[in-house]
Amino acid sequence: MTANPVYEFTEREQHILKLLVDHYIEQGTPVGSRTISRLPGIDISAASVRNVMGDLEHMGLLKSPHTSAGRVPTSAAFRVFVDSLLEVKPPDEGTVEHIRTLLDPSLSDQALVKIASNYLSGFTRMAGMVTVPRREEKPLKQVEFMPLSDRRVLVILIISDDDIQNRIIHVERDYSKDELAEFARELNAVYLGRPLVEVRDRLRQDLESTRKDMSNSMQRMIDVAGQVFGPEEGDDDEDSMVMAGETNLMGHADLGDVDKLRSLFDAFQQKRDIFHLLERCISADGVQIFIGRESGYDALGECSVVTAPYEINGKLLGVLGVVGPKRMSYAQVIPVVDVTSRLLSAALNLRN
Repeated sequence: MTANPVYEFTEREQHILKLLVDHYIEQGTPVGSRTISRLPGIDISAASVRNVMGDLEHMGLLKSPHTSAGRVPTSAAFRVFVDSLLEVKPPDEGTVEHIRTLLDPSLSDQALVKIASNYLSGFTRMAGMVTVPRREEKPLKQVEFMPLSDRRVLVILIISDDDIQNRIIHVERDYSKDELAEFARELNAVYLGRPLVEVRDRLRQDLESTRKDMSNSMQRMIDVAGQVFGPEEGDDDEDSMVMAGETNLMGHADLGDVDKLRSLFDAFQQKRDIFHLLERCISADGVQIFIGRESGYDALGECSVVTAPYEINGKLLGVLGVVGPKRMSYAQVIPVVDVTSRLLSAALNLRN
């Protein structure tokens, strides 16, 4: 996200900009100077308001639709509003307790991610999304091998009680049950409890650095294990994110243009752009907000994306958030995204 310009406002300009953005978020229609002059807390004439709005427009913060004399905020105005003018309050206890109850630690990681995505979608009436915790970051509990016909081996990777992966790998020759059992004992003895990504990297290093000095048996074990802990065939970004409520966006007038919606739904269908955007947020601290083209993707040009990372035992594992129109209620969306990320982290920590 590129650096945002710095604006120098008078107190009056700042106040009128806040009132205008608030009113536009609530009503969704262009805002005229007369409307602003009649709002509580304004003690200047419509003509004076009009002059201020003209100055704000000159700064690039307001624009005037061709069908109306009123003004609407630009993406830059929403950025100023979110960064400097927005008053955010934490969700009430009832909302927090409801989310905590939904995110039951006894559920699987996949179930928790899906519930979080559905909740964000339902609460905001926008699209909710959560990246799935990467299996490679989780510790290995056990690996088992079973011989199959035609130089194939069934691999059973036990990550947790409810996360068991079965893979079939192709090997250079048939292995006996005893050979595979010995491979499993060696791997479990050395790598038990280590994250899968560490196991994979360590195996690769061992294979490259000590191949010449290894016994034939050890080389074969490393070769087989290298296939097990490499990327699984068919894995891709689309399987790494759960989305819910995409069709909610059809109900927002700001996104009612057919071409805009088609572009947006194509992005949802592909998921890659949005997944990569979320991945950029995983190392960020706290809530991140991308307004319009700040995301770097044309399909999200009329949207805002609000995200927050979640973690297990202090290690960032994924990101959740919502996609909606720029005219969203940031005061409601930001705190609910924040608290959902925290409660998802708490539920996952209790499980692991």
